[in-house]
Amino acid sequence: MFEQLSGRMSKVFEGLSRGERLSEGDVTEAMREVRLAMLEADVALPVVRSFVSKVKERAVGGEVLDGVSPGQAVAKIVNDALIEALGGAGAVPLNLSAPAPIPYLLVGLQGAGKTTTAGKLALRLASRERKKVLLASLDVQRPAAQLQLQQIAEQVGGRTNGLVTSLPIEQGQGPVEIARRALDAGRREGFDIVILDTAGRLAIDEALMDEVRQVRDVAKPVETLLVVDAMTGQDAVNTAQSFKDQIGLTGVIMSRMDGDARGGAALSMKAVTGEPIKFTGSGEKMEALEEFHPERVAGRILGLGDVAGLVEKASEQLDQEEGERVAKRMLAGKFDLNDYVSQINQINRLGSISGILGMLPGMGKLKDKLAGKDLDTSIFNRHKAIISSMTAQERSAPEIIKASRKKRIALGSGTSVPEVNRLLKQFSEMSTMMKRLNKMGGLSGLMRGMGGAGGLGDMFKGMGGPGGRPPFG
Repeated sequence: MFEQLSGRMSKVFEGLSRGERLSEGDVTEAMREVRLAMLEADVALPVVRSFVSKVKERAVGGEVLDGVSPGQAVAKIVNDALIEALGGAGAVPLNLSAPAPIPYLLVGLQGAGKTTTAGKLALRLASRERKKVLLASLDVQRPAAQLQLQQIAEQVGGRTNGLVTSLPIEQGQGPVEIARRALDAGRREGFDIVILDTAGRLAIDEALMDEVRQVRDVAKPVETLLVVDAMTGQDAVNTAQSFKDQIGLTGVIMSRMDGDARGGAALSMKAVTGEPIKFTGSGEKMEALEEFHPERVAGRILGLGDVAGLVEKASEQLDQEEGERVAKRMLAGKFDLNDYVSQINQINRLGSISGILGMLPGMGKLKDKLAGKDLDTSIFNRHKAIISSMTAQERSAPEIIKASRKKRIALGSGTSVPEVNRLLKQFSEMSTMMKRLNKMGGLSGLMRGMGGAGGLGDMFKGMGGPGGRPPFG
């Protein structure tokens, strides 16, 4: 979402001249480009003016330390201002200290992703906080909305040993009646949290606000969270402002942050509404809900990466036991194509390779150089297709795969013999490197450094990274 803004910002800082002090001319020129970059990213004009003014005031006349370029000095000031604009360092947590059952109210327009977000939030609370969560749909406007939430609750409940469930559907009840019944059930059945998923409209109208106000007055929510679609840009900010003025909010959840919108809504939200972004959603999977850390977002915008976010994501998504099993096989020199598939599955859990590169410092330029090349996990999926067309013996001992076997494997996987050859060559090179490292005593250190998820670095070879080329490009 922030790629366009990030690219423009990087060019701004590179263009600053060298010197011991930041001249007003340099800063003014840089801020002109920053202003244009932010406006192109759909940041609200008052926010842009305030931001540029703060940065210019702090930067002009500032001393440039030895070993630090003027661009780096301004980047530091811009980074601090971005964090401030986004709400200040650190995620803003949900209120979990109120008496149970704690009512959370989700509000927003139709299509913003409230119902899916309700399920994501319930999964997060159940899996991380071990909270017993009751989901209740108050949407009697949209056909099958209550059934949709019920199905989501069943899915999430199955993954949390029944900690998440939904309020039984009773036809003919209005939103206020459902809210009362949900809170009563929450008290009687020992739930920690009740999430009330309200109805939306295609646009804000008085009927919607009246309905939400009535539910709010009955439920007395500890958290009133507005779900907005980040893809709608400044409309998301306007929606947030309307709900804040008429209903009152404690926070915002931005859905579809993995889209190709320009990111201005996130930069404008806190400054315009005064309410923090608490979570962001990036995909349809129930796990795709993340705390919003302003300092991490600022780092990604400025090309500084988000290593903390990547480590956190890896710790949550990767199967540590499987990683340790494969690591032991590597150390024993027994790594085969079955283990390679296991590592592909680990990478797939982290999302696209483009997304991973975006979280690593200084990888913005590499991503630009690789523009047009397939950096998605579809490359690995083609490898999996090839390997799945092999026999168990072939996966364990790839060296037995000769011409006739390659033809059969290519036909069975829908690929070509050259693609099979390329995979086998890459695997052979990877195995050789592992053996060399192991002889030098370096592989065990590498395994410890990667938390048992070894082999990932070698998989990036041949994907367009340094020293490699795309296996199918």
